[in-house]
Amino acid sequence: MIHAYPNSLVDFNLTLGCNKYEITTLFHIHEKIMTKRTIKREDALAYHSSGRKGKIEVIPSKSVSTQYELSLAYSPGVAEPCKDIAENEELVYEYTAKGNLVAVISNGTAVLGLGNIGAAAGKPVFEGKGVLFKKFADIDVFDIEISTQDPDEFINTVVNLEPTFGGINLEDIKAPECFYIEQELQKRMQIPIMHDDQHGTAIISGAALLNALDIQQKKIENVIVAVSGAGASAIACCRMYAKLGVKKEHIYLCDRKGLIYPGRDADMTETKAEFANGNGPADLADIMKKADVFLGLSSAGLVSKEMIASMPPNPIVFALANPDPEISYEDASSVRQDIIMATGRSDYPNQVNNVLGFPFIFRGALDVRAKAINDEMKIAAVYALAELAKEPVPDSVVRAYGGDPILYGKEYIIPKPLDNRVLLYVAPAVAKAAIESGASRITTLDIDQYRIQLESQQTNVRRFIGGIISGLQKSKKKQRIIFTEGDDVKVLRAAEIIVQLGIAEPILIGETAKFQSLIEEFQIDLTGIECIDIQNLEHLDEFSDILTAKRQRKGMTKNQANRIVRRRIEYAAMMVETGKADGMISGIKLNYGDTIKPVLEIIGTNPRFSRVAGIQAFISKKGDTIFFADATINISPNAEELADIAIMTAEAVKRLDMEPRIAMLSFSDFGSSNDASAIKMREAARLAKERNPHLIIDGEMQGDTAVSDEKHGRNLRR
Repeated sequence: MIHAYPNSLVDFNLTLGCNKYEITTLFHIHEKIMTKRTIKREDALAYHSSGRKGKIEVIPSKSVSTQYELSLAYSPGVAEPCKDIAENEELVYEYTAKGNLVAVISNGTAVLGLGNIGAAAGKPVFEGKGVLFKKFADIDVFDIEISTQDPDEFINTVVNLEPTFGGINLEDIKAPECFYIEQELQKRMQIPIMHDDQHGTAIISGAALLNALDIQQKKIENVIVAVSGAGASAIACCRMYAKLGVKKEHIYLCDRKGLIYPGRDADMTETKAEFANGNGPADLADIMKKADVFLGLSSAGLVSKEMIASMPPNPIVFALANPDPEISYEDASSVRQDIIMATGRSDYPNQVNNVLGFPFIFRGALDVRAKAINDEMKIAAVYALAELAKEPVPDSVVRAYGGDPILYGKEYIIPKPLDNRVLLYVAPAVAKAAIESGASRITTLDIDQYRIQLESQQTNVRRFIGGIISGLQKSKKKQRIIFTEGDDVKVLRAAEIIVQLGIAEPILIGETAKFQSLIEEFQIDLTGIECIDIQNLEHLDEFSDILTAKRQRKGMTKNQANRIVRRRIEYAAMMVETGKADGMISGIKLNYGDTIKPVLEIIGTNPRFSRVAGIQAFISKKGDTIFFADATINISPNAEELADIAIMTAEAVKRLDMEPRIAMLSFSDFGSSNDASAIKMREAARLAKERNPHLIIDGEMQGDTAVSDEKHGRNLRR
């Protein structure tokens, strides 16, 4: 069992020793999320104060466990990179953490819905932002709270931090100062800078707008947009929509004083004047009567059912005030069946959540050492998110959001925040745009390889899986893998992804009617995938003859064989045995024993070994990979059989491009006991070494000895 991170479990089982190598593989990834709970004040305070205070810590990325390593980390060894950086400052990206370090910086003047509460009071928010950076994009963050409301003093402080950071995320700074601060920092600094409160919402809602217009069959250059709110987010959204194709004269901006029109004197600023439209005073209700799109970044309850009802056909409503929108999802939907609606809330469809943007935008920017986050990079992120929403949604995401189908349409116009693919779409798009627009220090990038690299970095588990996928993609011959439960939606989705990634040629066994039903319900594309109708199987006479010959001395008759080869697992095993498939996957609904028994009866064991065995992989939080064998099939193997299992496991690990180092586990440590079970493990290690002198193996030993640097050194660690 692998615990990759608190809300994920991965179960990886591999059967070894079959005549056709690894013949049955079970690989399940189970995503779990906490059930929705009301946030209580005492729970929130306890969460932040229990144990280590706050939500972040700094952990060394290099070992400092010996005097030599300490000398490398600090004096005198640290002088060598310092001297190189002094001669060539770009080497700071090679020898320090700068290239993966972002500062979340604020003065606390516009914290969430709390307003100007000050720098210290906002620190829990900014620590939280750092947690999101790390979780979603593996970016390290220092949060920096600056105790000044003077924009120029703030700017000067941030400018002087440039040597430390690869990027700056400005956070919760009130308008209009935020516009001036960001603009000046971008002029004076050569690292990516983004005020997320402005551009995050603009990017995410921009993607939602493109897809909503697509579904509602409206052209972007024709739509009229009514905007409630004129703060940093609203202005940035208006600017983004204009860049995407909305005509500026079609954008009507309203603040608490009403429509912002040319010549209005009350509460007018330079940024508001940029979107001044209309011929005179008007209120939001007047504007919404002609608006195809409503964008709310203001306050709860400002929009009534009547205002929604007055909008033209097929309206698009983005009510993004938090925590409560300008109009509730229920109220808006109750008066318009033709509506597409988005909010900032996770408990309704189409959540416009900034976490879909900033971690991945900075990831792409950092990885090409960008000198800025420009419009081209932001627009690339918009189109990447819009594109991803049109792709089939993985089963892990579907489960995370309750299990109901998630299909592109009125209730799904932007990706879900827990969709791991956002990183793989947005970061490469941003990196590519940075290079093409001249905003990056790195001028060439293999986008396909970069995407593979990103996938392997998402978690230690994904790094492990990514290595396997990469190896399969590079293989000259694609393996034909038959799935016995092909008419299960999980398998259908898996097959679709396998083809998209180019890692194998799936063959699905199932009922044709069920295939068609699931394909239509879940919009699955099975182009290029062979589907075998369980009611119309081929090769049955050939298979029954072979099975009869194999099992007749066990009492099997031809009639029995005729019936058996029609079963899914047995038919798949015969496909592998006769070379019509290279491997099989089974066990979605069956237990391990029911799956492996018929495979052994038909294919049998590899003649090199006395029996089959199973291995399980454990991946630690630090990324160490440990394989356990055998913990699935054999109850009490003898020394000879244990030697076989050790050798089989070593060969399997080598095929995963890892160097196997084997510990024979026991309650005894290197002869501390002469109990029969300890002697058996000792003898097994000797036999395995005798059969394969190059094998790195030792034992018997206790589990903690096998993985302890102090007790056994590093030779058995993975």
